[in-house]
Amino acid sequence: MQEVKPDKKPMYMFWLIALVVLCILNMVVFPAAVNSRVKEVDYGTFMTMMDDKNIGDVTIDTDEIVFTDKAGTQIYKTGNLNDPNLVDRLFESGASFNKEIVKQMSPLTYYFLSLVVPILIMVALSRWVSKKMADKLGSNPTMMQFGMGGNNGAKIYVKSDTGIKFKDVAGEEEAKELLQEIVDYLHNPQKYTEIGASLPKGALLVGPPGTGKTLLAKAVAGEADVPFFSISGSEFVQMFVGMGAAKVRDLFKQAKEKAPCIVFIDEIDTIGKKRDGQIGGNDEREQTLNQLLTEMDGFDGNNGVVILAATNRPESLDPALLRPGRFDRRIPVELPDLQGRIDILKVHGAKIKTANGVDYSEIARAAAGASGAELANIINEAALRAVRMGRRKVEQQDLMESVEVVIAGYQKKNKILSDKEKLIVSYHEVGHALVAALQTNSAPVQKITIIPRTSGALGYTMQVDEGEHYLMSKTEIENKIATFTGGRAAEEIIFKEITTGASNDIEQATKLAKAMVSRFGMTDKFGMVAMETMNNQYLGGDTSLTCSAETQTKIDEMVVNIVETQHDKAKKLLEDNIMKLHEISKYLYENETITGEEFMQILSKKD
Repeated sequence: MQEVKPDKKPMYMFWLIALVVLCILNMVVFPAAVNSRVKEVDYGTFMTMMDDKNIGDVTIDTDEIVFTDKAGTQIYKTGNLNDPNLVDRLFESGASFNKEIVKQMSPLTYYFLSLVVPILIMVALSRWVSKKMADKLGSNPTMMQFGMGGNNGAKIYVKSDTGIKFKDVAGEEEAKELLQEIVDYLHNPQKYTEIGASLPKGALLVGPPGTGKTLLAKAVAGEADVPFFSISGSEFVQMFVGMGAAKVRDLFKQAKEKAPCIVFIDEIDTIGKKRDGQIGGNDEREQTLNQLLTEMDGFDGNNGVVILAATNRPESLDPALLRPGRFDRRIPVELPDLQGRIDILKVHGAKIKTANGVDYSEIARAAAGASGAELANIINEAALRAVRMGRRKVEQQDLMESVEVVIAGYQKKNKILSDKEKLIVSYHEVGHALVAALQTNSAPVQKITIIPRTSGALGYTMQVDEGEHYLMSKTEIENKIATFTGGRAAEEIIFKEITTGASNDIEQATKLAKAMVSRFGMTDKFGMVAMETMNNQYLGGDTSLTCSAETQTKIDEMVVNIVETQHDKAKKLLEDNIMKLHEISKYLYENETITGEEFMQILSKKD
């Protein structure tokens, strides 16, 4: 869709016209006001100017003489001393006698004409220009401006040949299918109204950040070919009570006037949080929410106004907002699966020049758990790397390196490890890889490297599953924990010493072990009893225990026991294959990077 911006050209024309009018007024209408200020002089000055023949027009009254200089640029006056020879002397000086010379305009009249009149003219012109603009915007659907004066801050996207369509959104097929019905209703409402069905008033898009919720909303408007109102929930939150509610009223008023249309509210949890009823709460936020609830109840479901909203915190929304009749549909926009990631990579890959033979499926497997935004970033990073390397097309190695950049950061070429540290990191990473390879039901090793990264990692081992996995068995989780402990186990076996390099491994192993006990019900002691709940499912998934202190102590003991058991298993595997540990670590130390194929060749080679 194409965002419509206010046309500022008429305002420039208005100020230009106003300036020209002001200049004309001062040059034509009040030249006398500008130039006719009378200067009072003594009689001697008058006589001197007369002797110098510098008198232009002159008028003689009973008590004063009014005259101008020869050029007529200044008016003077002086007293009349009743000189009997004055007239003759004026004739000799070449003066002209006039019946009356225009005298000074009164200050009140002067300021009225020079200031008040131009201001009134400019105000009238401003109203005329505004009316013309409003009429023009109201009659042309491709030039809409939402909320004259910016009262609600919403952006409008209107019908455009280059608008976003469903084909531009990949990896969210289920969400597109659910939204397709809304598009079809906006195109053919009669076939739904004939059977008595009404259009869903609202649809709530729920999912992690970067999955394409806003993009889907724009695609709905693009497919339906209707105006698209877009506003963020934070733009409703104001310092003064009542301003947010006024913005909501203005938003829905404009939407009804432009129906059929789509209103999209991004991050609706900003104004839609649960009302707790506590005194001293944010009255402005609650008033804004109440107004939103009222407005969503106040329009007919068949008037062609569809409300779409997006959030990644659905658990924080007020129940009154989620009930049918307001948001009738809750559409999950989850992280894409393997095929979805391949499709997303192809969509973004079509925008860059790629070499023949690029395998997007390999990139998609390596980027398991990535969102659509992260996949788009991977493609862009690959294109940037190709330019840095002096290539005209993106190759497979650029895409694989960009996956590592997104996961672990850029290579830190200026960070040089000492020989001892480099050797420790080599054994540590090979310990991970060897334990993973020696167990069943573990993901194959794709790459091992000891090149430091900007994320802080001194090295890492990349494992890539062959396919997509949605379930993990107890054995697979235990194997994963054993793999996490493999680095520390290698340090203990070879150097008889431990380092701080296993801090992230310990964190991940502990997290998995705790989930086995408190969430997955994978222990005999507690069975199928949940001891913790997950909060903010789409924002990191923080957990909180819901058990007594005594039970928590038992959970901690079981977590320690699980991790230690797998740690012992990892040490046993490495001790049984100590020669392979030495051989692969030496190769990694010398080459700094090992591919999965090289690793398996060394491992499978007979001594």
